[in-house]
Amino acid sequence: MRFATALAVAAATIGGALAQNTFTLGFNSGASDDKGNAKSQADFEKEFRTAQNLEGAPGNFTAIRLYSNIQWQTTDTPIAAFPAAIATNSKLLLGIWASGTDNIDSELKALNTAVEKYGTKLTDLIIGLSVGSEDLYRVSEPGIRNKAGVGNSAEMIVKFIKAARQRLANTPLKNVKITHVDTWTAWVNTSNKAVIDEVDFLAVNAFPFYESERNNNIDNAGQLLSSSISATEGVAGGKDVWITETGWAYSGPDFGSAKSTVDNAATYWKDVGCALFGKRNVFWYTLRDANPANKVKFAISDNLSTKPRFDISCPKKKDLPSPQPINNGTSTGGNNSTSTTGGSNNGGNSATKSGAQASGTSASNSTGAGAATSISTVNSMAMALSVVFAVAAWAL
Repeated sequence: MRFATALAVAAATIGGALAQNTFTLGFNSGASDDKGNAKSQADFEKEFRTAQNLEGAPGNFTAIRLYSNIQWQTTDTPIAAFPAAIATNSKLLLGIWASGTDNIDSELKALNTAVEKYGTKLTDLIIGLSVGSEDLYRVSEPGIRNKAGVGNSAEMIVKFIKAARQRLANTPLKNVKITHVDTWTAWVNTSNKAVIDEVDFLAVNAFPFYESERNNNIDNAGQLLSSSISATEGVAGGKDVWITETGWAYSGPDFGSAKSTVDNAATYWKDVGCALFGKRNVFWYTLRDANPANKVKFAISDNLSTKPRFDISCPKKKDLPSPQPINNGTSTGGNNSTSTTGGSNNGGNSATKSGAQASGTSASNSTGAGAATSISTVNSMAMALSVVFAVAAWAL
């Protein structure tokens, strides 16, 4: 009897570990530090090791999302994050900067150079490649209204994705999964459907913190995020949806009902993060702050200490609330996008931090797929969302 009980406990423990390891846990990482300087390999290594050794972590944060393949303030030199990932055995979701350009030749040159130099030591760590980040949002009606910066069209993003597949066809990355990162409002915009058709999975940036036109106090954050995910799933056509940025500010200006405090950042981690970890592929924003001009701070670590600024354990089972339904053809969500680290001509630091997202354009109260609301209706609402973040769009 004891043996049977022990065996059952062991099986449950192993099963839980395997389930947790099925999904990616990671952080976003820009190419410059909090003083605007290019990160060296040593800088990246310290950052990646901190991520892997956080006290109380509810899982293994062994993945890093990059915004560019190019070393900060160079033309086409491979980013120092590549050898750092090899040294620390960190998985990589690669990024290609795609805004404000008609080609991605330098990005692909940097990537191919790195693949030739490091071979399978690097390619075995790569879990995906994102072509662009919030480019579609920035050229949308709300993005232009909010002065979110230079973006790019769906047609150009599709062109870039095809170019990436072609350039990687004869390399060890020929089968790499390709995505594009954007806001939920960009994904539900039917003019961007060609991008959905071209990618292998969808990636969404979601920040209830910035949804100042909604009831975005910390108590409502889970429902806002749930709705933005549901809206994206509703147009994904059965493809996976990854969460590539989410988090809550611990310091800086408040947005609407959202207050920037350490306690609220901790609450968002406990109530929202803990409902996502081990259930979805998640890249948290962020482990360390970057861009000294950004007054809103999100880092869960101070100076890359392995002791987080708040308790990051997840002692209880958590689930996100059901997404808010659409009532009488009006959205209960919002689309607030603000730039966090500022753009660059090579995309070395994140480019746009999107609060995007909204809540309420979900098609059903449980799953995005099979939504009852038509995509065109959601699209119309998304494009009509009125948000005023002109100042915040460049302050972050």
